[in-house]
Amino acid sequence: MRKAPMIVIHHNPKCGTSRNTLAAIRASGTEPVVIDYLAEGWTRPQLLALFAAAGLTPRQALRAKAPEAAGLEEADDEALLAAMVRHPVLVERPIVASPKGVRLCRPPERVVDLLEGPLPEGFTREDGKPLIEKGGE
Repeated sequence: MRKAPMIVIHHNPKCGTSRNTLAAIRASGTEPVVIDYLAEGWTRPQLLALFAAAGLTPRQALRAKAPEAAGLEEADDEALLAAMVRHPVLVERPIVASPKGVRLCRPPERVVDLLEGPLPEGFTREDGKPLIEKGGE
């Protein structure tokens, strides 16, 4: 792997989208800092900084499908942040930070613009489909 600027991925190893994003970062020639946010947890300031850098609101970053999201439909930003700190799974994943920006990489092809190097020709997702379809993203 070449020495490249640091990329950080807030990763959930159980999530296919997160695994595909991590694989794309590595395939581009960069070994990222991998933060298993389910194990590490979040702090309120950390979430505020990530969301601000990514241009997200807590509502946009909420993993509404998580069972822990029940009852948060009408919650304000402060209540969402508090819930995300209590239940890290409530944050949608993966979030990638690089010198080129911070982004929620869902779908995983959203990581491409954050990479320093290109993906190898023929790079595919876990399911064998190309990360980027011919003719665009």
